[in-house]
Amino acid sequence: MVCFRLSLMPGSGLVSLCLVLGAVSAYALELNLMNSEKATCLYAKWQMNFTIRYETTNNKYKTVTISGLGNATYNGSTCGDDQNGPKIEVQFGSGFSWTVNFTKEVSTYSIENISFSYDTHDNTTFPDAKEKGVFTVHYPVAFRIPLDDIFRCNAILTLQENMVVQHYWDVHVQAYVQNGTVSTKEFLCDKDKTTTMVPIVPTSLPSPTTTPTPKEKPEIGSYSVNNSNGTCLLATMGLQLNMTHDKVASVVNINPNTTDFTGSCHSQTALLRLNSSNIKYLDFVFAVKNENRFYLKEVNVSMYLDNGSVFSTANNNLSYWDAPLGSSYMCNKEQTVSVSGAFQINTFGLRVQPFSVIEGKYSTAQDCSADDDNFLVPIAVGAALAGVLILVLLAYFIGLKRHHTGYEQF
Repeated sequence: MVCFRLSLMPGSGLVSLCLVLGAVSAYALELNLMNSEKATCLYAKWQMNFTIRYETTNNKYKTVTISGLGNATYNGSTCGDDQNGPKIEVQFGSGFSWTVNFTKEVSTYSIENISFSYDTHDNTTFPDAKEKGVFTVHYPVAFRIPLDDIFRCNAILTLQENMVVQHYWDVHVQAYVQNGTVSTKEFLCDKDKTTTMVPIVPTSLPSPTTTPTPKEKPEIGSYSVNNSNGTCLLATMGLQLNMTHDKVASVVNINPNTTDFTGSCHSQTALLRLNSSNIKYLDFVFAVKNENRFYLKEVNVSMYLDNGSVFSTANNNLSYWDAPLGSSYMCNKEQTVSVSGAFQINTFGLRVQPFSVIEGKYSTAQDCSADDDNFLVPIAVGAALAGVLILVLLAYFIGLKRHHTGYEQF
């Protein structure tokens, strides 16, 4: 974590900023604003990305996703004063800026509106853009929160205006911190307003009292993550989720046609997050090991069950889908990722490449051991046939020799 302070305009005090770099499974951005008495007056941590659709010079449309925020600055962020409310301003990339404004009433405060600006003069990010200039979209939010509470939304929030789609998740913000202490009392967004479970990794599988209805193989979907340099993560797979909750086992096939996806890419980690109407989030976190290989390190899931409760579990100590950097990992046969005793993922037609994607295409694949076993079958069959053939030939020659010996004795 890199922390630094900025001196703002007179009267706005000191600003203490903390940016978490390269942490996919943690919060990408964390901001702590302090007033002139060096007491915290605004606190926020969150993740976000942006998808922009623009027209090219040949009258076609291209889409770019902005997710790399490692070079963010916070010039203009302030705790507010008697005339103006608090404000967070973030600058990143080549000409991108993002602003959120807050207002206060007697016992509540509001996340009033969000604005996002981008500059199509940047030919690297917007190649062949037909219109050059700075474009800004404004989105009214008007979330009203009790003054003493911190707003929390782990689920993905999607805002769409004109040609820009904004995604926010893992959001924690308190714009009016009381007495310099960030509140522990959370005000949840609507998507988070359900009974949640603390992520636990059970040591054994509970004995279910009901048996899930067998499911057909899931449909194989294609997923990708983009940053300012283009596509940075590719994944193709059919996903079947197996879970046990309150001794009831269930199986869910993920439908790629109704599943949204987002994520982020960094030098040592990469994240693919899926969500749908019944899945709050399903995270696949990849990591680099020994500077020359990648693997699936972490899976986090939170999903709604038929009875209205939420099933959640996580494991950040996995070791699946191992392959050299610069290649992809492929497994055509069914595989099982055991996240916990109560949650497993069956994969079908799997292929992933979370690093070193070139021109949006998969690199040479390393097959999984399950696929390698397929090559042993014809080898074993061939060896058995060869053994049988040798035995037949030996029997033939022995019989032939005995036949000639009989003639000589006669």
